[in-house]
Amino acid sequence: MAVRDILKMGDPRLLQVAQPVAQFDTPELHSLIADLEDTMLAADGAGLAAPQIGVDLAVVIFGFDSNERYPDAPPVPRTVLVNPHIEALGPEIEEDWEGCLSVPGLRGVVPRWTRIRYRGFDQFGGPIDRVAEGFHARVVQHECDHLIGTLYPMRVRDFTRFGYTEVLFPELAGQGDD
Repeated sequence: MAVRDILKMGDPRLLQVAQPVAQFDTPELHSLIADLEDTMLAADGAGLAAPQIGVDLAVVIFGFDSNERYPDAPPVPRTVLVNPHIEALGPEIEEDWEGCLSVPGLRGVVPRWTRIRYRGFDQFGGPIDRVAEGFHARVVQHECDHLIGTLYPMRVRDFTRFGYTEVLFPELAGQGDD
């Protein structure tokens, strides 16, 4: 439908808690999802949350077969996830690099649960209940953080492992962030 502007860190709308979706399978919800998909694809993102385009609703999309910005990442199933809930499946935490379309040009090492269960709904109100691990789990947690007003730099523990992508990873320079 349309490629939308992505809000950048510093915009107070990114710090708000998103409102749950009350009605599924509506033209407005389908239009929002189409805009999220168009915007994510145009930015070569791994995922995108509705608050990142200024929409205060608990909707995220994520997934790809391959992504040049994450060349070593395995495929993540393309998913529309509405009103999500995440549960850690064990205490194991893994640290790895993340970027974000709302924090362009930067990357940082972020701790995330290694294995999660996520639940929610698709855009039609159908239930989603999946177990994810590794990069898939990381992407889900990153996108769902946007729904609680959290950007990944807020989770960085060691700022010696946070910086400009072009400096940290010259081979990725010019490929965007998320």
